[in-house]
Amino acid sequence: MMKISELPGDEDNGLTCRTYVFQNESHTLGNALKCIIDRYEDVQFCGYTVPHPAEAKMHFRIQTQETPTLDILKRGLTDLQKVCEHTIDLFEKEVKEFSKP
Repeated sequence: MMKISELPGDEDNGLTCRTYVFQNESHTLGNALKCIIDRYEDVQFCGYTVPHPAEAKMHFRIQTQETPTLDILKRGLTDLQKVCEHTIDLFEKEVKEFSKP
């Protein structure tokens, strides 16, 4: 299970500007999630950073016009899951087709 928290002190920015800290995650999740969330109409900024290679965490920043960032993050994770499931389905279909005698 993924552990996510907010960056301490970020609550002063309001619900439309937050940085979330993902434990035990890196560029793999960060880049994929950023590519999805960046396309949402209400998103003004979306980016991530891995503060230090020795730390197993990623900071993920979202800034919106009106939509709470937590809603955007949940939507992004759901959409990313759908993309992954679709990719797996296509892969398995192609493997099955390739393996036919």
